[in-house]
Amino acid sequence: GKLSMSRPTSGTSERKVSCFGNRMSGAGGSRSSQYGVFMLGTEKIKDPRPLHDKGFIQQCIKKLCEFLVENGYAHNVSMKSLQSPSIKDFLKIFTFIYKFLCPSYELPDSKFEEEIPKVFKNLGYPFPLPKSSMYTVGAPHTWPQIVAALVWLIDCVKLYSAIRENAPLFDDRQSWEVETDDGIVHYKLFMDYCMKCYDLFMRGRDTFEEVDAEVQSKLKDLFNIDPFQMESLEVENKRLQEEIARLEKEKESEPDRRVTLRNVKSSLQADVQKYQAYLASLESHIAILDQKLGSLTDEVETAVEAMKQENARLRHILDNQKYSAVDVERIKHERNELQQTINKLTKQLEAEEHQLWNEELKYARNKEAIETQLAEYHKLARKLKLIPVSAENSKGHDFEIWFNPEAGANCLIKYRAQIKAPLMEIINETEEEISKATQRKMSLEDTLEQVNVMLKDRKRSVKMLTEEAEELDDLYQQKLKEIEEEEQKCADERESLKKHKQLLESGVGEGLSEATNELHDVQRQYQVVLQTTTEKKRKLGEKLNRLTETVATHLASVVKYLDEQNAKIYRDYEEFMSKDLLSDLTSILDSYKKKLDRLYLTSSSEK
Repeated sequence: GKLSMSRPTSGTSERKVSCFGNRMSGAGGSRSSQYGVFMLGTEKIKDPRPLHDKGFIQQCIKKLCEFLVENGYAHNVSMKSLQSPSIKDFLKIFTFIYKFLCPSYELPDSKFEEEIPKVFKNLGYPFPLPKSSMYTVGAPHTWPQIVAALVWLIDCVKLYSAIRENAPLFDDRQSWEVETDDGIVHYKLFMDYCMKCYDLFMRGRDTFEEVDAEVQSKLKDLFNIDPFQMESLEVENKRLQEEIARLEKEKESEPDRRVTLRNVKSSLQADVQKYQAYLASLESHIAILDQKLGSLTDEVETAVEAMKQENARLRHILDNQKYSAVDVERIKHERNELQQTINKLTKQLEAEEHQLWNEELKYARNKEAIETQLAEYHKLARKLKLIPVSAENSKGHDFEIWFNPEAGANCLIKYRAQIKAPLMEIINETEEEISKATQRKMSLEDTLEQVNVMLKDRKRSVKMLTEEAEELDDLYQQKLKEIEEEEQKCADERESLKKHKQLLESGVGEGLSEATNELHDVQRQYQVVLQTTTEKKRKLGEKLNRLTETVATHLASVVKYLDEQNAKIYRDYEEFMSKDLLSDLTSILDSYKKKLDRLYLTSSSEK
């Protein structure tokens, strides 16, 4: 035989601990609660969640995205952006969620890698978050643990909100019997009895005589039980039982009862015949099974005999086997060599893990650099109107690059083939347009030179025309003198016409008086219309004043209501800020655990 070598257990190895504590029964033994593991905090718990399952991680990401969207997260998030978020995005998401538990919380500017694991530990998160995971949040090996912790924090927020909305089940001011909204009646006396019994049970007690006596006395006091009245009730109960038996006998003597019993008897007889046929078939089946059992028994006996012989042979070999001192020394030497090999391999493993950590940091930096270059590329492409596909200069080509590190080192090669050819085509077309524009510019410059030559010719012609204009000006002066002479003649004719006008005005006087009378009539009509319009304006002014007063009154009431609401909100805010939310949450969590223990005891007693 070979000497079995057991693997040495190191002090840092994790122990597999059940999430429910060990339960010891017996009168003198102590029992641990199912939450004892979380309270002790000295043993590491292996995470039972399937963090390596992509489907489970996608469900966690979906829950996180839905919570952020439903609660009005200020930044845009999606399932795609939460696949591998940056450190800044993670810090914003964590701060947003934790503010539901602690509204005044502000993340420190430095040492966030120590602050966040500490917050989760204080909240009672059962699984450790290493400090190194805060540097590579979006890495494939780190993000599942982080998103699972965020989902746990979201569940804490929902639990805290539910507990804040719903009052405790019982308090000291409630009566012995309480009916909730769903119609379920809770008995405080019974709940107190269960709590005391469970407390004694956790301390190792299995009998609760004093608690039973206390409950009986409380029930007697509650219902005001009289012993003499109990005896009278027992006598009355006995009399009623005899009355019920007599009535049942009378009912059996009725003819309808007999017919019913006969029908039942006939149906039972038919059932008996069916069962007899079934029993016959079972007996035949049992006989067949007995035959098979006999053959199997023989085979088992044969196999047992062969095993006994083999065991005897192996026992004889084991008894006669001996080890020499040289073999023992050789085995010890081999064990020491194996131990040294294990230590060496352990050191190599630690060195490889350190190197892996450095590579992951390098990978994260390279990834951020690539994402920065891609962001600059997308910005330049949008500026050049190449993105999206419907842009002006894209011409139906997709110039957008999606960076996927999981595709390997060649994840960007396909984009080189996808983008280079259409981009070169666009560059060639642009160069052609530039060359055409250059040629057009040269032709326009030639045209400009021709225009300059024509402009010089025009200037010479303008100079000639200016000289002609001066000659025409002299001619104009001469004509002006001639016109003045003609105007003098016209003035003489105007004087003669004035005289003729005075003669005509004497005949027009009569028509003027008639026109004056018509003017007075029109003025009187205008005064009537003016008075009517003034009265309408006055009425409209009064209506407008009443409307203005009504609006002012309503505005004053609205301002007063807003001031009252602001004062109320300020008082509520001061009261809310004066509360210690963390202590409230701790007390609520303790009460919730106690109630859960009670429910667990109730379900155990029912089972």
